[in-house]
Amino acid sequence: MTGSIVTGVDFVCVPTSDLAAAREFYSEVLGLTPSSVWQRPGQDALGAEFETGGVTLALLDCAALGIEFSPNNVPIALQVEDVEAARAELESRGVSFAADTIDSGVCHQAFFKDPDGNALDLHHRYAPHGG
Repeated sequence: MTGSIVTGVDFVCVPTSDLAAAREFYSEVLGLTPSSVWQRPGQDALGAEFETGGVTLALLDCAALGIEFSPNNVPIALQVEDVEAARAELESRGVSFAADTIDSGVCHQAFFKDPDGNALDLHHRYAPHGG
């Protein structure tokens, strides 16, 4: 077989120990659009999905799924048009950032965590891709 067998990324999993609080954070604080909730008939929700415009974030209730909870320590980069404006808005909603905004010479980034301690990153690439 030649070439990639992978055609895209459908979703990225985000572990949670409190699905209700995570759903509130991702919808109310980050303003992401909820797209689905997974649950078995007669049981509490097992997970929920949120759309980012490119990749779905799938919140997983680890305990309900029999998975040991451990937050993601490597950030998920959330694309924004203006990192400083997005950061100011999130700070007004109670989000604390780990450090000053970084200018890497390619992009701006600002790191923070969700209520479960999952690493997230406001990200804006201003340099062209390639080279």
